[in-house]
Amino acid sequence: PEIGVGVTGFGLFFLLFGVLLYFDSVLLAFGNVLFLSGLTFIIGLRRTAHFFFQRQKFRGSFFFLGGVSLVLCRWPIIGMLVESYGFVLLFSFFPMALAFVLSAVNIPFLNA
Repeated sequence: PEIGVGVTGFGLFFLLFGVLLYFDSVLLAFGNVLFLSGLTFIIGLRRTAHFFFQRQKFRGSFFFLGGVSLVLCRWPIIGMLVESYGFVLLFSFFPMALAFVLSAVNIPFLNA
């Protein structure tokens, strides 16, 4: 798992760096490959495939992996937009998790 966290971190770094350098397609493609392989190292091949190919997450997986494919085909801006939409559909539990963490921490100026 430690290698997977490092590979995922490098993937996120390359994705951020690729966006900062005006959607450099090589950096974005490298970041996507590292992110997906790091996720596979962390949770395993079977669980990764199970996560992406669940029936209720099909639309999110389609857009996310389609965006990765568009970035790999050197259409970085359209690919990142499609991939971002798929990411939001796939990982829609983040707002719920953030609300839970904020309610558990109980910081007055962060809680609304």
